Amino acid sequence: LFPKTRALRWLMKRRRYLGMAAFGYAVLHTLAYIKKEGTFDRMLGELGETGIWTGWVALAIFIPLAITSNDWALRAMGRNWKTLQRFVYAAALFTVAHWIFLEYEFGGAMAHFVPLAALELYRIYRVYGPRSAKLETA
Repeated sequence: LFPKTRALRWLMKRRRYLGMAAFGYAVLHTLAYIKKEGTFDRMLGELGETGIWTGWVALAIFIPLAITSNDWALRAMGRNWKTLQRFVYAAALFTVAHWIFLEYEFGGAMAHFVPLAALELYRIYRVYGPRSAKLETA
């Protein structure tokens, strides 16, 4: 919304660190779940529940993103790096589904997800909207 603000520049410079912090939280959350369940059989028994498998899928998406979230991977992968990193959007959708189906709490999940989704839609509009189409034809 405010592309030249200091706060936005600060966030943009640190977005990789914020992503790694999100991954760290996901790992800690998973470890707490594993400790709570106690046995592999109990975890397998719950795997068919929507609230559980959506969390595992989100974590599975996060792992390659975290592994490649460094300068070396960015240089080695070239343009493919950005394509891979865009899977974060799928991870976000699985994460919000995990939250909703596990807790059956739509309001809390939406309070966190809707502002992020709105900002992302606004960013897409700014990049690909009608104004950018006029610039391409000029």
